[in-house]
Amino acid sequence: MSNPTIVYASDHSPSVLSVHQWRTISNSVPYIKPYLTTPTLKILDVGCGPGSITVDLAKHVPQGHVTGVEYTPEPLVQARALAASQNVQNVDFTVGDIHQLEFEDGSFDLVHAHQVLQHVADPVRALREMRRVTKKGGYVCVRESAAKLWFPASEGMAKWNELVLAVGRAKGSNPDPGSWIHVWAHEADFEWEAIKCSAGTWCFRTVEERKWWADSFIGRVTEGKFREFAVEGGHATIEELDEIAKTWREWKDREDGWFSILHGEIVCQV
Repeated sequence: MSNPTIVYASDHSPSVLSVHQWRTISNSVPYIKPYLTTPTLKILDVGCGPGSITVDLAKHVPQGHVTGVEYTPEPLVQARALAASQNVQNVDFTVGDIHQLEFEDGSFDLVHAHQVLQHVADPVRALREMRRVTKKGGYVCVRESAAKLWFPASEGMAKWNELVLAVGRAKGSNPDPGSWIHVWAHEADFEWEAIKCSAGTWCFRTVEERKWWADSFIGRVTEGKFREFAVEGGHATIEELDEIAKTWREWKDREDGWFSILHGEIVCQV
């Protein structure tokens, strides 16, 4: 499905989905746990991907319901399979556009997006839509990456990060916007007093974590849409991408390897 309002600089290949499928409330969105205490909540998960967070949300509201929305149908195959495999029945998935959500005003108690606004053309418009479909007194919750850190220092890793930012911006996205998503929320008509900010992290350090994390990015630079976008856009040559893959392999094998991402989080009350 082609959608000019979605400016995703990657794809839903196995190397990407392996990271998306790992995400849960505990490891990716623990900041929303205080808002999930009512078991009858109606929740919308925008940009749900393969549904791991969506299904987890549904488990937290057993008498409620969760709807997952994704701009393309491909990852929803995995999402529906995941829900079925865990016998989670209070969840459904549909294709939709965050800029034009096909729901009535005030349809949900809580609307959530994780690592989504950085991949859309107009994040302020998206937040306005998320606000529109949230009930008065309900919450819009968003988490986006803000910065990446790694050890050891490496020119190759720095080049990889610069490439990720360059390809994303060239596609029209907003890479690593976590430090200013509260500003977008204010531009989307939330009062400052209604915006609660926090920060969270991911950290990958063990042998297993390093292998899994590195293999995902090795896959992205050696095959798939990111590699295609990087080469066709003139951001990197095939040789440079192969060198970046080599850098990731070297980092994966280092006993002292460490990688972390800082995320910005907002909870906005409607």
